[in-house]
Amino acid sequence: MIMPSVSICIVTYNSESEIANCLEAVCNQSHPIQAIIIVDNESKDSTLQTIESYDSRNVPLEIISNKKNNGFAGGQNQAIKATNSDYVLVLNPDVNLGTFYIEELVNALELNRKAGSATGQLVFALDPDVIDSTGLTMGITRQAKDRGTGDQISKWQVAGEVFGVSGAASLYSRRMIQDVSVNGEFFDEQFFAYKEDVDVAWRAQKLGWKSLYEPNAKALHARGWKKGNRKSIPVFIRQHSYMNYFYTLIKNEKLSTSSFYQLPLIAGKEMLKFGYLLFREPAVLNCLPTLLRTLPSMFKKRRIIENLIKEKQR
Repeated sequence: MIMPSVSICIVTYNSESEIANCLEAVCNQSHPIQAIIIVDNESKDSTLQTIESYDSRNVPLEIISNKKNNGFAGGQNQAIKATNSDYVLVLNPDVNLGTFYIEELVNALELNRKAGSATGQLVFALDPDVIDSTGLTMGITRQAKDRGTGDQISKWQVAGEVFGVSGAASLYSRRMIQDVSVNGEFFDEQFFAYKEDVDVAWRAQKLGWKSLYEPNAKALHARGWKKGNRKSIPVFIRQHSYMNYFYTLIKNEKLSTSSFYQLPLIAGKEMLKFGYLLFREPAVLNCLPTLLRTLPSMFKKRRIIENLIKEKQR
């Protein structure tokens, strides 16, 4: 049998303290790597110099240096388009993969051809006995969360299906990438960063694709500012997080009998969130004009997705 090919796609932004360890773990993978594509979003530190000086041990390493910050979504799309492998591992520079991470996920997806994405057991780098993520879960108010966060790893030793995979270290099949892309974009670039992995997971599920969790694939995740309080998160990112929730909902929520009962809960939660932001974080709400201006494009993408579903059902 021909071994499936895998490329690694990494987006960096001021990642000089993390990228060398990340690349070292990639080069130590038991599964051969076809190529490493790194898109740098105009780092101000020594990220590019660190990458350029790294010995990738005969694994082709391509650097795409952006003249402006193109975001996680845009940067990953650039990287993915530069690959032609059977699988693509979307990887954050603050993740260190275990030696068998890619091999375990490739094997899981090869055994289940209805699945197009997979994730392993991500634990906190500073506390490896505690789960960071075992995939994504979706709540009744359509708030997606990392599954298992804060639990002991002993609780998450069983493989199975999940709602979706976290963009920190997720393996996607080329078949799924091509099948679910909208207007040539796998990740919606309007999202810029945050929740773009949720949008892909939901869209892929609607189009009939499954996502898998494999606990034998292990990785350490530093997490950075996401482990701190909300005030430690840049306002720009909090604004995108706020807008991206509505983008995801508009593009993917199915109108049905069940949603008729859920929409009041969603509306109630969003009203409470709006009140909190108004009094505690008013700067986040400065994104409202952008949100209103871009909503029509999200409704247009919703129609495209619905047409893709109809084509599949014929």
